[in-house]
Amino acid sequence: MPKGSKRTRLFNQFSFTTALILGACLASNAGGAFAQSNVAPNVVADGGNAEKGFDMAPETRLAVVEAAVAQIPTPLAPGPFQPTWDSLQKNYRVPQWFNEAKFGLFMHWGLYSVPAHHNEWYEKHMYGGDQKWHVENFGPQDKFGYKDFIPLFTQEKFDPEVWADLFKKSGARFIVPSAQHHDNFAMWDSKVTPFNAKALGPKRDLIGELAAAVRARGLKFGVSNHGIENFQFINPSAALSADLKAKQADLYDPKWADFYNVADRSDAACERFLVNWYERNVELIDKYQPDMLWFDNGVDQRYLDPIKLQLAAHYYNRARQWGKEVSLSTKKAAYAPSNRNTETIGSIIDFEKIGSRSPSGIRTGAWQVDEPIGSTWGYTSDMRITGAASIISKLVDTVSRNGTLLLNLSPKADGTFPEEQQKTLLEIGRWLDINGEAIYGTHNWHTFGSGGKGEKGPNVRFTVKGDVLYAIVLGEWTGGEVLITPLALTPAMVGKINKVTILGSQVGDVAFLHDFFGLKVKLPANAPGPYAYTLKITGLHMNPSTATVDGNPQ
Repeated sequence: MPKGSKRTRLFNQFSFTTALILGACLASNAGGAFAQSNVAPNVVADGGNAEKGFDMAPETRLAVVEAAVAQIPTPLAPGPFQPTWDSLQKNYRVPQWFNEAKFGLFMHWGLYSVPAHHNEWYEKHMYGGDQKWHVENFGPQDKFGYKDFIPLFTQEKFDPEVWADLFKKSGARFIVPSAQHHDNFAMWDSKVTPFNAKALGPKRDLIGELAAAVRARGLKFGVSNHGIENFQFINPSAALSADLKAKQADLYDPKWADFYNVADRSDAACERFLVNWYERNVELIDKYQPDMLWFDNGVDQRYLDPIKLQLAAHYYNRARQWGKEVSLSTKKAAYAPSNRNTETIGSIIDFEKIGSRSPSGIRTGAWQVDEPIGSTWGYTSDMRITGAASIISKLVDTVSRNGTLLLNLSPKADGTFPEEQQKTLLEIGRWLDINGEAIYGTHNWHTFGSGGKGEKGPNVRFTVKGDVLYAIVLGEWTGGEVLITPLALTPAMVGKINKVTILGSQVGDVAFLHDFFGLKVKLPANAPGPYAYTLKITGLHMNPSTATVDGNPQ
């Protein structure tokens, strides 16, 4: 608004007292310009490991885990990290690249995409409650077990260069494919397990090929390992178990005993399993230098701490040797000995699915949420794919709360992505080409936004970079004017808005009025793009970065 304009003169006629009263009312009713949002108690999603049950972890004891650690053949990589909480806390730092990335791609990539039925837990279902479908489509389990999907997992059309190009165009800054899911099949060239993609199935080092292609495009590359869940993942029905055991078939075939981990679940077997789990992770670390090593719920239990600490120390010492910033990423309180995930040590907290478990408000520090692009995590033939509008809304909302979105993809058994998934990714990428300035390298404002879910006014989310405030308005372009009420003028506001532009618009500076009711912006006739648009606001003094060294909330 030009200095000395008629609107400015009228505005200056308001008394300071009126400003105080109106500012206080708006701060109270609209969330305020500088107050933390008044949200539900789980504003920081302070969930721990208090839940009953083993949560996919091996049902064992601390003594068994300690015995396994004593048998680990790989020496700990030398360096400052020792397998203790104190050492981890003293030496760990959240990678700067993660604080800036804000958008990554996850991937459920494995044998379960061959049957493409139910979900990525097909192995569990085919021996449990969904035996009939498997028999009708593939034959009885003693003739066709889960192991028999391995030769059908050909990945004959897998082209890592094509995949990496797609990922780059999506606007993602880091990629985390599943190196191993609950089913115990390793997607890399392994020397510590015969059940791997180089020796069987596609006969290719899938992880190695993809890592090279992704990094060639300047993206970070991590891996997820869900393998610790395998030890008790399969729980066959009593009748099926008796039949297979009598026939020494499939689950009870000695040649496949270490693949299924059903026939022997003794303490000694658990020790061997844990040592092998450790060795697989060390192989992934030493061979592929992952920028992130992501674990699922199975590592959450406290009795697993000795082996988790040993692995963390090895990983971080290796990273020091490589000169790289890396991090573990885990759920709940896996790396929080206090059992509070706001006191995590040496790991970036990950929440599964937006809304159900992720923070309902702003959580400072470092965190991410993994969200599926469709109705299942692994590829299924009838999965429903989420469109770009919804994913962009989730990305913006997550970043406004200071989080990072890890969007899960579901490739097919032939090594391709269905067209619908590609379309969503490319549309997200085109949106980020215009609006990425308001996403990458940003942090939260004092309030994450307003509107949405039946509230009046535009659905807007805020991000900050330096002294620039971004107001991202979600939804289709309306034209006319937009009023951003959380920016109501108050005496507490430091600075004065001097310019508003719209990212991607060719119009340049746009007219605006900043008063007690908010920031009213005159929109040009044409939208810069679909789904959401971004107001770039300068002149106000913004809050500093809310990143923390350890990743925990301030």
